[in-house]
This record gives sequence, structure tokens and C-alpha cells, in this order.
Amino acid sequence: MPELPEVEAARRAVEDHCAGKRILRAVIADDAKVVVGVPPTDFEASLTGKIVVSALRKGKNLWLQLDSPPFPSFQFGMTGAIHIKGVQVTKYKRSVVSDEDEWPSKYSKVFLQLDDGLELSFTDKRRFARVRLLQNPESMPPISELGPDALLEPMLLDEFVNLLSSKSVSIKGLLLDQSYIAGIGNWIADEVLYQARIHPLQVAASLTRDKCEKLLSCIKEVVHYAVGVDADCDRFPIEWLFHFRWGKKPGSVCGKKIEFISAGGRTTAFVPELQKLDHTKASEVSSSRSKRSPLPNRAARKRERVTIDRESEDEEEEEEEKSNIKGKRPIKTAQKSRKSKGVESVVEEKKIETGKRRAKEKTVVKTTRVDIRKKKGKK
Repeated sequence: MPELPEVEAARRAVEDHCAGKRILRAVIADDAKVVVGVPPTDFEASLTGKIVVSALRKGKNLWLQLDSPPFPSFQFGMTGAIHIKGVQVTKYKRSVVSDEDEWPSKYSKVFLQLDDGLELSFTDKRRFARVRLLQNPESMPPISELGPDALLEPMLLDEFVNLLSSKSVSIKGLLLDQSYIAGIGNWIADEVLYQARIHPLQVAASLTRDKCEKLLSCIKEVVHYAVGVDADCDRFPIEWLFHFRWGKKPGSVCGKKIEFISAGGRTTAFVPELQKLDHTKASEVSSSRSKRSPLPNRAARKRERVTIDRESEDEEEEEEEKSNIKGKRPIKTAQKSRKSKGVESVVEEKKIETGKRRAKEKTVVKTTRVDIRKKKGKK
């Protein structure tokens, strides 16, 4: 769930309440899935006695700038959250750890006590977050692999148009790719596409310049508004799709029906009456590309494949949550995999299987006849 606005609200809260203070005590959870690469005792020793200089963010990643390296970084994942005792940080749509629960929470992965008595905790109930200790977070993965930040490094129109014009993937998938634009997650992508009146499955390269301009404007407006209200979803405009997109329940926004599909590998809410898929433009783009250049080889296709950030999501993505720590889709059974191939593929497979079976039967019959002849010869 935490996307750029939620992480920015956490960053501001940390900087406002923790900057200039010394860390007296650090308690790091013994959870190697979340706390990556450093034993808890070494992590604690690296933080104790250090002064918090500032809090920095890029995309959905936050890190504490201390008076000397290394620095703790937080990749929020699906349910990561910053809590400061006695301070309201932000109000998530579906926060799974409440400030009113026990303190520190049993889901705490990093607990810090500062020299003025203030206490900070980073929690993660579902364990999809990642906490790292880095010498220079901006120059090291995953932060170094991010594209421009949607708030701090807004793209110019020409840059945005050029980016989209070279990508023959769905616009929803491209928006979720953190290597192109950092900070946009599932709810922001759905919101900006709804406001720009663009179908989530529309091929990015097929968008006109006017549509690109509208989409870029919506990204800026939605991100700035959400950040301006500290990601408090109760203060988002009532006409936003945000308020009606959760749980895949039947509903409408401004009198228009909401439907749910899978786009970019994620559950996607959209309004068909307003967001129409232009198949003609998609076909024209595909045709023009095939004329300009041959199909890329497997390695090139793999490089071009959009790497979708699968970290933040709501509760309807329970199956994704149970997948591996890289956030890949759950492994499909052979039966499900066959169903996903479509009717033509299944028919073709059946033909091949039938052909193999018949060939095997002929071989058995032929072998049997030879054996019978041999027995007759012996007699």
C-alpha cells in the first residue's frame, strides 16, 4: 500500500521530530527476510551513538542520513510503516499496524530510542519490506536503479513523450516500473489513468502527444495533492477513483460503473465508459514497429521487459503476497498454465499428444508381430 505520498509523509515526520538527535538505543529484529545482509547485533552497533542528520527519500525508499556511514534504508514493501510514539505520521487506507496497539509493536523490525526520549519504530506485518545498512544509499541498489522521482524530479513533456513512444507495453505496466518513474504504485497509477481518461491496457507508444501531456499533468497533480495532505486519504477529493477502487467490489464513481481487470500484472480499477481502449492505434504502432526492425532476440526482449514493482498492494492481492520475496507471481500448476494458454494452444497440444500416442501404439503392434513371426520360425 505505501506509495510515494505515504513514504514522503513518513520522511517529513522523521525529519521534523528526529533530526539533530542522538540514537541512544537500537533494537533490530532477528528477521533475515526483512533485515537484509547484516546480523541484528552488528546493525544495532552501527546505529547506536549516531546523530540523525536528516531523512531522505527516493520513490518508495527512505533512508536516515546519520553523522557518519553506514545509513539505514527502508524499502516499505506492502505494509511497511514508520511510527513515532505520540506522533500521527500518516493515515493509510489499509494500515495493518495501529498506533494504539502495544508499543513497540510485535511487528517492529527497527526500534530506535533517541536522547530526548523519543521513540521510533519501523513495522512490517507481512514481511515484504526490506531494511538495509548501506554506505551510500543513492549509489547502491535498489535506490541507484530507480528512475526519476515523481515528486522531486518531474519529467518535462518532451522527455515523457519520448519515454512512452519507445515502449510497446501497457501504459499501466510502464507506470508501475520503478526504473522509469519512481514512486508510482497501484493506486496512483489507477487514479492518474482514470483522470487522464486512458485505458490501463493502452499501449504506451500509441498515446498521442495530447494524451501524454494530460497524463503527465495528472501525475503531477495527484502526487502533489496527496503529498500536500500528508497522504491522509480522508482528505483526498471525493471524486477521486481512490475512494471506490478497493476490494474489487461493484461500484461507481461520479455515476460511472467501475470494473476490474488485470493490467501490468496487477488488479486494476477503471471506468470503461470513460477509459476506452483504442485498438486501432495499438495495431498501427505494432505494424510500424515490425516494418522498421526485425523481432529482437530473446536477450533483447528480456532487457525490454518491464520490471513491475510488486511491493505495495491491497488485500485483494493475497495470492501475490504468498509468492516469493522478489514479488513474482505465484507458480502456476500445470493445469492452470494450460488454461492460460488459450483454446488454440490446448487443441494443438492435444493433437501432438494424440500423434505421439498413436505412434507409440504402432510401434507396440509392430514389435508384437515380429515376436510372433520369430516364434513361428522356431517351430
